[in-house]
Amino acid sequence: MTTTRPFEIGLFTFGELTTDPITGKPVDPAVRLREFVDLAVLADQAGLDVFGVGEHHRPDFAIASPAVVLGAIAQATSRIRLTSTVTVLSTSDPVKVFEDFTAVDLLSNGRAEITAGRGAYTESFPLFGHDLADYDELFSEKLDLLMHLNESPRVTWSGRHRPPLDDVAVYPRPVQPELPVWIAVGGTPASVVRSGRLGLPTYFAILGNPAGFAGLADLYRTSAAAAGRDASTLRLGVTSHTHVAATSQAARDTFYPYYARYIGQNMPSARGQLLPREAFHEWAAPRGALVVGSPQQVVEKILWEHEVLGHDRFLAQIGLGGLPFADTAAAIELLVTEVLPVVRRELSAATVAANPS
Repeated sequence: MTTTRPFEIGLFTFGELTTDPITGKPVDPAVRLREFVDLAVLADQAGLDVFGVGEHHRPDFAIASPAVVLGAIAQATSRIRLTSTVTVLSTSDPVKVFEDFTAVDLLSNGRAEITAGRGAYTESFPLFGHDLADYDELFSEKLDLLMHLNESPRVTWSGRHRPPLDDVAVYPRPVQPELPVWIAVGGTPASVVRSGRLGLPTYFAILGNPAGFAGLADLYRTSAAAAGRDASTLRLGVTSHTHVAATSQAARDTFYPYYARYIGQNMPSARGQLLPREAFHEWAAPRGALVVGSPQQVVEKILWEHEVLGHDRFLAQIGLGGLPFADTAAAIELLVTEVLPVVRRELSAATVAANPS
């Protein structure tokens, strides 16, 4: 599947505070936050399209408030789009989310986006006084309110999980006519149907077999069509754990110790164990979920995934496991100089071939 929209490549981080497996030292959250600003500046200057930060409420992550971090990044950058990855909407107040990201939009002169999700962790539910039994209902209701807030400065709305709003004015308004609201999907068909029905841009978090998401991409588009949405307005993004180095061996050797520790600490299925090297190599194979390798290998994987899914945005999750700043910066440089131009050129050629004049 081809697209007429320019293909976008961006970066995002959850702000892990994983103990450095090489030095054995814990990562200082203040240092990490300053590094994220520096990485965003680097991505902005290098010409990447998007920079995102996640939301977690755990001791092993540095970012609990994406909008605050993005506000700082907004002041240090000039062109790159700024997004949450994700905002845990189920346990947030949509009015506050809208106000916070409106502030980011104003500070950045119209570059803010929201990525709304239910979250991979559940700590925010007791922290903010919500019942985990209402997991999906909370998200649906709060997404509905966020969309109403985005569409009009005066809102009348009622739901089950918060007091109603009766012709309430919400100001200031963003620079953009509406804040772009993306939906993050981990692989649940019902979530894909909801995104398609609402016509909202959607990310697939590729943590398993990428080809296994092809059916979900089709479901997203058919659900949108069934709801009368214009297929040309749909946007699909892919997010993947990523590291690029000059050679495949260098990429794998540098990344493995950090990624193995990250998986052991953050994936329940790992039960606290380091990811075995053979599993790492399997995940990094040409059809695996990890985007790790030389620039050419990364280009080939992105193009293959585009052929399977038809997406027009790729977000690389960087710095996993506390990967040092220098290695992450070098990977960003390769993404910009050797990956993005080739991907755009190849996809542009494919579009011309598919639509001859």
